Amino acid sequence: MNLTLRRLFHRLRAAGILLALCVILAIASPFFATSANLLNVALATSVTALLAAGQTFVIILAEIDLSVGSILGFSAVTTAMVLRHHSTTTGIIVGLAVGAAAGLVNGLLVTKTRMPSFIVTLATLSILSGLALQLTQGNPVSVNNYSFQNIGQARITGIPVPVWIMVAVFVVFGMLLARTRFGRYTYATGDNPDAAKLSGIPVDRVKILAFVISGTLAALAGFIVTARLSTAEPTAGTGLELEAIAAVIIGGTSLLGGRGDLVGTIVGALILGVIDNGMNLLNVNPFLQNVVKGLVILFAVLLDRNGDIIRGWFRRKPPAAPATSESSAFTLISHEKQTNHPTTRSPTGDVGKKRPPAPTPAEQILNPPKGEFDA
Repeated sequence: MNLTLRRLFHRLRAAGILLALCVILAIASPFFATSANLLNVALATSVTALLAAGQTFVIILAEIDLSVGSILGFSAVTTAMVLRHHSTTTGIIVGLAVGAAAGLVNGLLVTKTRMPSFIVTLATLSILSGLALQLTQGNPVSVNNYSFQNIGQARITGIPVPVWIMVAVFVVFGMLLARTRFGRYTYATGDNPDAAKLSGIPVDRVKILAFVISGTLAALAGFIVTARLSTAEPTAGTGLELEAIAAVIIGGTSLLGGRGDLVGTIVGALILGVIDNGMNLLNVNPFLQNVVKGLVILFAVLLDRNGDIIRGWFRRKPPAAPATSESSAFTLISHEKQTNHPTTRSPTGDVGKKRPPAPTPAEQILNPPKGEFDA
């Protein structure tokens, strides 16, 4: 029962925070709950959500990927340059291949060189950022391909295409994580990699594939950014890796590995999107918006690391056993048997002073109690 409550707590925690934020902002601003504004929230969240989806696989493995923002920028400028001379399909394939290749490099370096993923991805973040700036000489690359622009600007049944892409990614990769052997291997490896390896799970292969997924989804997020702006900026993904990590943590995925899901991740991304949108509607100082985000992240991590303590505040404690219960009496009797100085009890049941040891049989014969032979 406690395990079930713990899982339910982790699943409902982020959803409860999102619902509370929506209610507060709907009261504070009459424009928040309009359909147009909610679609804007979903559209603005789509890029962070895609990055966070790939990041979820990596963090469940107790690793981290700091290079997703740079992969987004590098794949975006690469795709934009290919689109100048080739078709939309070719540009998309090349962009996804660049993202997957970057993830593959990260995964191989982490698994084969045994370097921490933090260091590896921090290095590739710098390398890919530099390569993107070198390719473009620091200048944006324009995109005039109408078909590619539809990825970020078109609507289907009134809903922006990026929102449909986000939903499709979360459905497909959510099933991959929850319903496939690879998903089970991911959770087992993140929970205890040594035990997983002894069980025959290809730990290195699982980690490499997780980094490839992260890189591929980062490239897909780069398509959305480029298509919306009709321009590929080499610095487009700067700082987005931190928002993606924040969304994953707020969604309930443990930094220690072995726990998390994509449902919580998309809720975490929506929380960040709602906070941004709400603060803009309320005209909050832009410099204070990052402060609010930081406090939300701290609160989410506090709940994650101290969930058992917080649940204990609401759990009814069992009543204390009375002093005259069977267990207390049994304990007292056992104590008296094990000592040569048994204790006495006062009429109120309190333990009194120690009495002298009982006389031996010989002493009872030589010194009979008074009144025993008086007759």
